[in-house]
Amino acid sequence: MANLNEPKYFINRELSWLKFNTRVLEQARKTELPLLERLKFLAIYSTNLDEFYMIRVAGLKQLYNAGVIVTGIDKMTPLDQLTEIRGYLNHEKEILQDTYHEIINKLESKELFIKSYSKLDDELKEKADEFFFSNILPVIIPIAVNATHPFPHLNNLSFSLAVKLSDGINDEKYKYGMIRITRVLPRFFQVNDNHYVPIESIVHEHVEDIFPGYKLISSAAFRVTRNADIVIEEEEADDFMLIMEQGLKLRRKGAFVRLDIQDEADPDILEFLNFHMNINAKDIYSYNLPLNLGALWEIVGNKHFSQLTLAPYNPKILPPLNKNESIFRTIRKHNILLYHPYESFEPLTRLIKEAAKDTKVISIRMTLYRVEKNSQIIQALIDAANDGKQVTVMVELKARFDEENNLHWARALEQAGAHVIYGITGFKVHAKITQIIRQEDGVLKFYMHLGTGNYNGATAKIYTDVSYFTCKDEFTKDTTTFFHILSGFSKNQKLETLSMSPTQIKPRLLAMINNETIKGEEGRIIAKMNSLVDSDVIKALYNASMNGVNIDLIIRGICCLKPGIKGISENIRVISIVGRYLEHARIFYFRNSDPSMFISSADWMPRNLERRLELMTPIVEKPLQEKLLEILQLQLNDNYLAWELQNDGSYERVEVMGQKVINSQKILGDYINKIFNTLRKDTNTSKADKLAKKLFKES
Repeated sequence: MANLNEPKYFINRELSWLKFNTRVLEQARKTELPLLERLKFLAIYSTNLDEFYMIRVAGLKQLYNAGVIVTGIDKMTPLDQLTEIRGYLNHEKEILQDTYHEIINKLESKELFIKSYSKLDDELKEKADEFFFSNILPVIIPIAVNATHPFPHLNNLSFSLAVKLSDGINDEKYKYGMIRITRVLPRFFQVNDNHYVPIESIVHEHVEDIFPGYKLISSAAFRVTRNADIVIEEEEADDFMLIMEQGLKLRRKGAFVRLDIQDEADPDILEFLNFHMNINAKDIYSYNLPLNLGALWEIVGNKHFSQLTLAPYNPKILPPLNKNESIFRTIRKHNILLYHPYESFEPLTRLIKEAAKDTKVISIRMTLYRVEKNSQIIQALIDAANDGKQVTVMVELKARFDEENNLHWARALEQAGAHVIYGITGFKVHAKITQIIRQEDGVLKFYMHLGTGNYNGATAKIYTDVSYFTCKDEFTKDTTTFFHILSGFSKNQKLETLSMSPTQIKPRLLAMINNETIKGEEGRIIAKMNSLVDSDVIKALYNASMNGVNIDLIIRGICCLKPGIKGISENIRVISIVGRYLEHARIFYFRNSDPSMFISSADWMPRNLERRLELMTPIVEKPLQEKLLEILQLQLNDNYLAWELQNDGSYERVEVMGQKVINSQKILGDYINKIFNTLRKDTNTSKADKLAKKLFKES
C-alpha cells in the first residue's frame, strides 16, 4: 500500500501557481486572438506576478531568514522554492519580452504605436515636450542623493528614473539621484489617437531641465516591490479599523523583495540603487520592455481600436427575472440559479435596491469582501440605513489589496446608521451571502442570495460565478444563525442545511469523497474550483481513485494533486481553463450524495477550509442541478481553452485532434444570446426552460 504522505505525490504550491501564470502568458501568445486582447493578457500576467512577489516570495524569504526548513507536504525548503522560482522567471522573462515585441510590431501594421520619445517625429516630439512642461515637470519629484540628502523612501511598486549626472567641474566624480514618477501621471502618454510614449522616455529626454546645470551621463527606469503582507495581532486590537490603517501604512515600508530595471542599465546606477536597497542579486530582473506592463490597460481601452479586441458581451436577463414584477414575488415563485457573466448580475443589484425602498422590508444583512469603488449595492444599503431599516453588513477589512476601499465603505455605512461588523478574530469572512427579512401578512418572510463570487458589479462582468436566489424555509434558520455568529458570541454552532467552514465544509467534503470511494467504479466526482491545495482532501481523492472512482477536476489555478500516477491517481483528470473570463465559480458534484450538487465560496485549500468563514450551499432542485452539471460537462469537453495537468506538474494544451472546436466560454455566451433573442418573442417560463435545455445540448 502506497504511503500517500510521501512528498513525491504532491506538487509544490508556488511552482503550480507559476504554471498558472504561464497559461495566462500563453493567451498573449495566441496569434488567433485580436492584438489588444493579447496585450491585455500581458497586463494580467504582469499584475499577477507583482502580487506573487509581494506576498508569496516575500513570505518565503521571511521563512528562510527565520531558519524554517520545511513548509509543506511536498517538503521543499524555502530556499529550494526561491531557487526554482527565480530560475523559472528568468527563463520566462525571455518569452515575455519576445511576446511583447511581437505584439507591438504587429500593432504598428494596424497603425497603433508604442514608441520611445527618441523615435517620434518632430511634430510628435513637440507635443510630448508640451506635455512634459505642462503636466510632468510640475508634479514629478527630483531627488538628489548625497550626504545631506538621504536615499528616499520608495513605496511598493513605485516607478522612478535613476540618474547619473556630471556637474561639469569634476567629471570623474559623478552625482546620483532619481526622479520619482508619480502615479497621477499616465504610464503611457497618448500623444494622439494612435501614438503612445512610455513616460520615462519623455522624462529621460528632459533630465537636464529637471537638474539644471548638470549633464546627464546615463539614466535607468526602475521599479521596486516590497513585502505587502499585513500581519494583524487582532487579540491586542482595541480599535480594529485603527489597527488596519496602521497596517496599511506599514505595508509601504515592507522589506524590498524585487527590483525591476530597464535592460542594459549603467552598472554604476545599478550599484548605486542596490547599495541602498540591498536586494538579492537573484531578485533583480532587467527587461528590454517598458516596466509595469499592468498599465497596458491604458492602451487596451483605446476606443479608436476596438476592432482589435473581442466584441463585448452584454450579459442577459432571462426568464423569470425579465418580467416587470417585484423581484420578491419572482423569488417566491422560483428558486433561481444564474451563471455570470453570461447571465446578468443586475438582478442581484435590483434585489438590494428594491429592498432598500420597500416599506415591508425591515432588515438587510450582507457580507462584503471585495466591492467596486462606486458600488450601487453599498449605496442602496446606505439608503436603507438612512431610511431606518435594520442594516447589518460584514465588511471584511482583511481582504488583501481591498483594505482601503473596504475601510472607506465601512465608514460610510456606519455614518448612515448601519451595524458594521469588521471581521471575526483569527478568521477572514469569505462567504457570499445576503438575507432580507420582509413583513408579509403579519409574518416574517426571508429572502436569500448565496453565491460563489463577490458582490462586485465590475468583476461580475469578467468572472464566472454562480448566484442562487431562494426563500426556502430550510435556509432561513441557517442564514439567521450565520449572521448571529458574525455579530455575537458563539461556540460550536453548526448549520443544518448549509455547511460552514472552518467546522463543517471539510468534514462534509471528506465524507462525500469517502462515500464515492465506497461505491468504487460506480462513484463519480466532478469538482470545479480555483485551487486545490489541502493535503487531506488530495489524499482522499487519491484513495477514491485507487478504488476505481472516476474523478474530473476543473482547477483554474493552483493544483498540488498529481494526476495519472499508476496505481494512485490514474482515474483522476485535471484540466485548467484560461480564457476571456476568469473562471471563479466553485461547483461540486458527487453522484452518490443526496443532494449531489453544491456551490461554494470556498476553494479546497487549508486557508478556506480551516481559517476562513465560508459557506457551501446544496442545490436540490433537479433543473438547477442539471444546469450546473451541463456547465461542468461542457467545460470537461473544452478543447480550445483547456490545459491538462500532467503528473510531472507541467500542463499541455488539450488538442482538437480533428474534432469540432469546443470553446466553452464562447459556447455559453452564444447559447445565452440565442435563448435571449428567441424568448423576446415568447416569455413563457416553462417553454424557456425546455428551449434552454434543448439549445444547450445542441451547442
